[in-house]
Amino acid sequence: MKSTNDYSGSRNAPDMTYRDALELVMGLADFERSTHSPGHSTFHLERMTYLMGRLGDVHLKTPTVHVAGTKGKGSTSAMIASMLTSHGYKAGFYSSPHLHSAVERIRVGLDPVTQEEFAGVVAQIWPVIEEVAQDGVYGPATTFEAMTAMAFVHFHNVAADFQVMEVGLGGRLDSTNIVLPEVSVITSISLDHMATLGDTIEKIAFEKAGIIKPGVPVVVAPQCDEAMAVFLQVAEQRGAPLVSVKEQLSWQETGISALGQTFQIKTSLDQYDLEMPLLGEYQLENAATAIATMETLAVGASMVNEKLSKKCIGQGLRNVRWPARLEVLTGNSDSECQIVVDGAHNPYSVSRLVEALPKYFQYDRVFLVFGALGGHSARDMIKALETLEPVVFTARSRHPRSSLGSEIADIVAEEGIEVAFQAETVAEALRSAIKTAGPRDIVLGTGSLAVAAEIREELLGIPPELYPNMKPVNTNKNSLVSKDPGSMPGNSKR
Repeated sequence: MKSTNDYSGSRNAPDMTYRDALELVMGLADFERSTHSPGHSTFHLERMTYLMGRLGDVHLKTPTVHVAGTKGKGSTSAMIASMLTSHGYKAGFYSSPHLHSAVERIRVGLDPVTQEEFAGVVAQIWPVIEEVAQDGVYGPATTFEAMTAMAFVHFHNVAADFQVMEVGLGGRLDSTNIVLPEVSVITSISLDHMATLGDTIEKIAFEKAGIIKPGVPVVVAPQCDEAMAVFLQVAEQRGAPLVSVKEQLSWQETGISALGQTFQIKTSLDQYDLEMPLLGEYQLENAATAIATMETLAVGASMVNEKLSKKCIGQGLRNVRWPARLEVLTGNSDSECQIVVDGAHNPYSVSRLVEALPKYFQYDRVFLVFGALGGHSARDMIKALETLEPVVFTARSRHPRSSLGSEIADIVAEEGIEVAFQAETVAEALRSAIKTAGPRDIVLGTGSLAVAAEIREELLGIPPELYPNMKPVNTNKNSLVSKDPGSMPGNSKR
């Protein structure tokens, strides 16, 4: 690998490859993929503010929509970005984690940056990353902080009209929380990341409420009473107008299929008849939250000289893409069974998945490919999945924090559910499940976004992007698709 000095002061740095850029960024402290979880107090905004100050405070130069929440923040952010794009705006969109490649985190509209653009932004900011690490004021930046800075810089480089910034973790101390948004958005709250954010709904809601800014409107999706009380209190304290999606909007489904759903949303300003490819009743809540956000932007004159267009709202939702959320896959498998993946990774989201499955699909049995990350309540997720009476195939993903297949199998067995197959790779568990399932059965992959991603890679022939300390991909001859190991980014020679 080249010395980082090769790139200092060079904006274009034509000699920096995408792999070089990945090596640099993923080589920073990466708490997202770390096998240990530092206390949340070790994250602070001073370093991020300092870093962006050295980069010209470009994060303050693009109008921002800031989105936090436990469930649905990614989908809601994607809907907002898609609707802004359909109105003719250049909309930057930052999200995490990624499914298959780091470029997915930084998008314009719903299209990820190219590998060349990714490398170019790393080259542009890397001298400052090094300076921040060396000057000893706040210590070195983390991977997530560097990625966030890259998004801000890229959106400024391309003169984006808006930037939709999804919070990574929590809100109050998240690296994205240095923006002064046009509108803040908080999607559904549930118990997740309790070791970091707190062990009650109220504590977690307090962390999410940290994105509420003085005088800035905040759109709040339907919440339990405990969470809503926190948001109302914080919004009142900060003089932030609060839009309650539950109280101020209504929605109803008008048609469903395995390919999407149609629905109607009524607001105080208008009525919308809509369709979108995303499945799940919760996606109607997300769509209502996204539309409330768009109306708030329009009323607040952030959408300069532009009336909100029902046609563009509809187009944005029809075009929205957010894979691995109740997604139907076919790929290159010869099996006639249905294959569905969902990145649910906590008991609440798994419960919503369990509710949705029989509504959108017809099947005889569920063959469950399940794996989880350490600390992600595997036992409670299994309890929620028990009502499906699944045939279970346990697996371990390549994510460094993934639990062993044998550990998951023990938990499943302790809950009185039989484990049909125990694997140490997702691909192996998937192949076994497909081989066992009949044509009227469904193979469901869930438990973590990493499991969903690896099933997509296996079925759709997507080369995995491997990072330091990740396990090599299983490329044996029994793979469902043909892969050329030499073409995989993770196998490039160093």
